[in-house]
Amino acid sequence: MSQSAQKLRIALDAMGGDFAPANEVQGAVECLRQCNNRFHVVLVGDEPRIQAELQKLDAKGLELSIVHAPDVIDMHDSPVTSIKTKPNSSLVKGITMHKEGAVDAFVSPGNTGAVTAASTLILGRIPGVSRPTVAAIFPSEQGPTLIVDAGAVSDCRPQFLYEFGVMGSIYSEYMFKKKNPRVGLLNIGEEETKGNELAKETFKYISERKGTMNFTGNVEGRDILKGHVDVVVCDGFVGNVLLKFAESIPGYLKFQFKKFADKSILNKLMIGLLRGSLREIFKDMDYTEHGGIPLLGVNGVTIIGHGGSPPKAIKNMLFRAEEVVEYKINQHIQEKLRGQ
Repeated sequence: MSQSAQKLRIALDAMGGDFAPANEVQGAVECLRQCNNRFHVVLVGDEPRIQAELQKLDAKGLELSIVHAPDVIDMHDSPVTSIKTKPNSSLVKGITMHKEGAVDAFVSPGNTGAVTAASTLILGRIPGVSRPTVAAIFPSEQGPTLIVDAGAVSDCRPQFLYEFGVMGSIYSEYMFKKKNPRVGLLNIGEEETKGNELAKETFKYISERKGTMNFTGNVEGRDILKGHVDVVVCDGFVGNVLLKFAESIPGYLKFQFKKFADKSILNKLMIGLLRGSLREIFKDMDYTEHGGIPLLGVNGVTIIGHGGSPPKAIKNMLFRAEEVVEYKINQHIQEKLRGQ
């Protein structure tokens, strides 16, 4: 395993997921094979366990290195407390390496709350950002739609939501190649007088600063999958409920297809003939295609993944981190929010 100081360096929390470190190590190996060693991956975690997984794979000549971190922050640990009590965890050590400039980005399929808290506390915020936001990617009839916030900040102010919209707009423009992305405020109606006090105040706040993004007004839940806007702004409580509900849809649809198929041989044949088409349809709803979601607003690059991420998702998380660095998303956010 070689290392190149000139290449982009990405730290991977090898102990964060439900199947760590096996899926993380395999995902990193697959990623580097696919991209022909375009960047360097630092596996942060329990070195003996990581080495054991590497021995099962052909990792010779790949841009991989290991930084030993014996502790693990699991899904049941308190986010803020664990950061203080487990400084030698793979999560804290990986983000600290990013803060010190040893790596250019950090990727983790670990405890979302802990990743968010550690990134905010250790990396700090981009100048001009009040609160970081978790940006979730939804499929739609018009291509990817970004939901901000998807769980970082439950109690919001109009300023926070405005900043989420700006950051989401920048991410959508550079990552999804959408020129002048349309930004909508999630509400219970299209009229500016609809919604609770936060929604009405936010509508006014964003409208007064409309020049910083292409704000099209309120949108309703039914507009998201239709792709009426490219970025949907909401508080983290609503966004996280929306995200978790969306994650349940593929499983429910598969259950219904199986239930239909089990009714008769003819039904099984029909589903069998449609298998390829159904697989293609479900691909847009598969989180492993995107890999992970960015934590926008921190003074660094953090990509957060699902705890159960398979190697494919880990691989794509690493690719997302590379893109966020290469497209200088943080620099664009700082330039847009400076002085706002």
